[in-house]
Amino acid sequence: MAWDDIPGRGNGKAGDTYVVLQVVLTEKLFGTGSGVTSLTNLQRVINEQAAKGYRLHTISTTSSGSKGFFGGDKIQATMVFERLERKPND
Repeated sequence: MAWDDIPGRGNGKAGDTYVVLQVVLTEKLFGTGSGVTSLTNLQRVINEQAAKGYRLHTISTTSSGSKGFFGGDKIQATMVFERLERKPND
């Protein structure tokens, strides 16, 4: 399993108003390529939270200061999702 496949998650409980997740984005082997796998995994995490009734509230990226396997860059994307409240008439 690659780093990209494991989103980090803050401790919380079901039904929390906010959920914080972290995904490590890496560039492809030998520092080449577009990192399509990373973007696909980022999109998957966002869509999974949307299916649970959350919307992306905030996203922040930070370079981890280290290189990935054979020189690919690593960037940490920290996302805050907010639970959408349904109105009684919805």
